[in-house]
Amino acid sequence: MRNLLILLTITISGLITAQDNNKAIVVMELFTSQGCSSCPPADKLLEAIKEEHKDDNVFVLSYHVDYWNRLGWKDPFSSEEFSDYQRDYAQQFYSRSIYTPQLVVNGSEHFTGSNYTKAQIALRKYAKTKTTNTISIEKIQRENESVIVNCAIKGKEFDRVTLALVVSERITEIGRGENRDRTLKNSNIVASRLVKEDVTGTINLPIPDWVNSNDNLTLIAYTQDMSLKTTGATKVDI
Repeated sequence: MRNLLILLTITISGLITAQDNNKAIVVMELFTSQGCSSCPPADKLLEAIKEEHKDDNVFVLSYHVDYWNRLGWKDPFSSEEFSDYQRDYAQQFYSRSIYTPQLVVNGSEHFTGSNYTKAQIALRKYAKTKTTNTISIEKIQRENESVIVNCAIKGKEFDRVTLALVVSERITEIGRGENRDRTLKNSNIVASRLVKEDVTGTINLPIPDWVNSNDNLTLIAYTQDMSLKTTGATKVDI
């Protein structure tokens, strides 16, 4: 378990941002794939939630898994790491398999990512739940191959903190697979993810090659307990 105050010294400059201590946070993690014909409605729902709650403590992340790649289309944003993360959730939820689209809310429940009704219920539910950790991030700079941040975490003990670099949106022409000949839009795509139990010193969050210099990037940080339940979150535009 972590100490009550952890400093991630990552050389950057700017204003410190943090979620309001008096408000709850809602972290929505969508496990999706461009190779899955059931995923585009979930991608659209995530985008709608992002836009509707852009001024709220609602944090959406799109994790593209890699196990659909063998069926004709390789998702350019997919990663084996993200598939493994989804398997971690499956263990916590006592699920025998993983699926897409899957929407995980605050690490506490999951359902089909295109289910509008359940998503709205979850938003209302977790908007009433107080967070136990407050995260502050100070942005300094985006370099050619990495992003560097300074992060402070206060509150109760937690198990780990995730730093996720997300790309605001991408539009892709799909040439093969279940979505062939379709144009797909993905939002808040996780480009890279750094997970730490205890972080000190200087840390660089890598920027993958597929990220362009004109992409709008956001850093989303969130803490989790041992059962992967979310205990705090914040974000900052880069």
